[in-house]
Amino acid sequence: MSQELFAAAQSGDTAQIKQLLDAGSDHAATDEAGETALMLAAREGHVDAVKVLIAAGADVNAKSPQGWTALAKAAYNGETERGYVEVIEVLHEAGASVDERIFFGITPLMLAAGGGDASVVEWLINNGADVLTANEGGRTARMMADDKFYVDVINLLHEAEQQLGVSVDGSCSSTHGVTKPQVVNLMKPNTH
Repeated sequence: MSQELFAAAQSGDTAQIKQLLDAGSDHAATDEAGETALMLAAREGHVDAVKVLIAAGADVNAKSPQGWTALAKAAYNGETERGYVEVIEVLHEAGASVDERIFFGITPLMLAAGGGDASVVEWLINNGADVLTANEGGRTARMMADDKFYVDVINLLHEAEQQLGVSVDGSCSSTHGVTKPQVVNLMKPNTH
């Protein structure tokens, strides 16, 4: 019955999820990768399925062996090349941590920044995600966005860093003196 629950969660079939849970499926069961139905639904952006699983008692902070949480799964899905703000909101309201780390010390903010999802980055910043935290390699979310030239994400993170007293060169100021940002606008050359 667990395999059916995983399939229903992944496809977002809330009626099937409810039916399986009512028939005794365990919302805490894990698949071969150690992921719960909640993680699978969150990864695919199925907000209604996420709500049903939470209402049934699914643990929003459960972790897979690699440290994945449902919120981290919703922060950025590499296959769909996006994250899911609506799912993150529901998970956060149910008590999910926005700064829980997965493998290599990566946070949901780093996942969204590295994937270029400005809407998720903005939501996470506005809801308390730590913009200054670094992974085990010493890299921050802004550094990950810098690598791929995600200008919207870089600007959001840069602004958040400035509000925390980080200067343009990346150093912190104990007096919170903030220098004027130096934003580069990347424009397409005119082709006549």
